[in-house]
Amino acid sequence: MTAWTDHLAHHGARLDGATVSFVETDASAPANGSIAVPLLHLGVIRSAGPDSATFLHNLVSNEVQNLGADAAAWNSFNSPKGRMIASFLMWREADGHGLALSGDILPAVLKKLSMYVLRSKVKLVDASADLALIGVAGAHAPALLQAAGLAVPADTMTLTRDAEGSRCIRIGDGLFIVATPAGAAPRVFDALVAAGAVKAGTAAWQLATIRAGLPLVTAATQEEFVAQMLNYELIGGVSFHKGCYPGQEIVARTQYLGKLKKRMYRVAIPAGANPLPGTDLFAPEFGEQSAGKLVNVAPASDGGFEALAVLQTSSAESGQIRLGAPDGVRLTLLELPYSLA
Repeated sequence: MTAWTDHLAHHGARLDGATVSFVETDASAPANGSIAVPLLHLGVIRSAGPDSATFLHNLVSNEVQNLGADAAAWNSFNSPKGRMIASFLMWREADGHGLALSGDILPAVLKKLSMYVLRSKVKLVDASADLALIGVAGAHAPALLQAAGLAVPADTMTLTRDAEGSRCIRIGDGLFIVATPAGAAPRVFDALVAAGAVKAGTAAWQLATIRAGLPLVTAATQEEFVAQMLNYELIGGVSFHKGCYPGQEIVARTQYLGKLKKRMYRVAIPAGANPLPGTDLFAPEFGEQSAGKLVNVAPASDGGFEALAVLQTSSAESGQIRLGAPDGVRLTLLELPYSLA
């Protein structure tokens, strides 16, 4: 147990691996107020060195060389077949870049990226122990961040920095990630709670990002989806004007040739189900053949679940989506905050 996780335990957190819960607050946190969430399920890869921008630019789906000093961007690392190995949030550092991604795939992704270093003047390290991530979500999130002494970015996908080394990144409307030196994390978390933030666990953050339509590739869904299937070009995670990168030809072909057959949707799942990321979804027109998969899942306040799901567009339009089997429980489509057109 680290000083950061020990501090969370003193706050009443229950830690199950990388999953955090606060029993007394989790059930009501999303409904009753803005939340502060220790993002232990995420990790950080740090890319440092004079060749960091060029090195990453040649490997990922989005622009890196022209990423502004106060900008952040969604990005992905893909297989040669165009399937997403990892999705991540990227930002500039003084000596390189930070990449926040699902912690369960970080070691394997770090190893794969390191294979490309060769003679590049860049060093890749797992910085998760040095940099703690805290999610802040809700209508009052900007006020809470200010009360905690953090400058609030004015625009989505921009960031601010303070003298202590904390970065505050706005990733959506009322949705922020604070990347702070691990030693400062207890103070930042305490300041957010003192300002009125509700302590909340991993599930509350996952629900907030599901409602924002922001997918996270995890071990259960690696190499399952081309970027556009996860709406990645719609949230700004793909550049179609940069040079080649692994999988680029497939991603470009998907964009410019024909109608995209699969998209990511937001769905509701009834109580009593056991939905897990990677679970197959079915529709009558596809019979015993899978028509899609769950991407991310979180419990909702009604006892059911909300999820992001990649589905055949024709199946989504029919509204007959079943979980796990052709006769499984029926899912209900919910709205996303952006258009799929």
